[in-house]
Amino acid sequence: MATPRGYHHGDLKAALIQAALKAVETDGPDALSLRDLAQSLGVSTAAPYRHFPDRRALLAEIAAIGFSDLAAAYAKAQAEAPDPVAALRETARAYLSLAFGRPGLFKLMFASDVVDGDAPAHLLGPAQAAWQGLFHAVAAASTGADPVAVKRSAITGWSTLHGFITLVQGGRLKSFMTEPLTEAELLEAVLDKTLRDA
Repeated sequence: MATPRGYHHGDLKAALIQAALKAVETDGPDALSLRDLAQSLGVSTAAPYRHFPDRRALLAEIAAIGFSDLAAAYAKAQAEAPDPVAALRETARAYLSLAFGRPGLFKLMFASDVVDGDAPAHLLGPAQAAWQGLFHAVAAASTGADPVAVKRSAITGWSTLHGFITLVQGGRLKSFMTEPLTEAELLEAVLDKTLRDA
């Protein structure tokens, strides 16, 4: 049963964030509307603005959650792996898991202008932590490499993964290109290439 309009929501900010995360996955970040979220939660259309000045601020909050989750997934992958090379592979797999498991959130994080030079500190912090998680995995697997070489490897490896994701999500990989490779074989081939570049 919907809450009567104007009713004070117990934790409207948390409810808005959860509803926004769901909306981003359902319709994509570009379609997010504070008015629609307010209606779905049964509060006045003015109520969300007590917590977020505009939709961009709410999107930044969601993106920050995504980067925090990604950094945590990287840390978990690295902690559970038996060696640095396996840790790097599982770190790459965590990135792919985000892209294919939460494509709306992934698009917001990596294909929108929310993360730019004007991004708030509460977003840039988690974004930097996620990058450091990737950098750490590459550094650990690149024994003796200097920081510049590690950065080069991290960026080129990430680009390989991101390019693959873009092709898959854009429907650009056709069967005549990939057969007889199965999806799993293709994914492992991309991971192999990423590790060779690292």
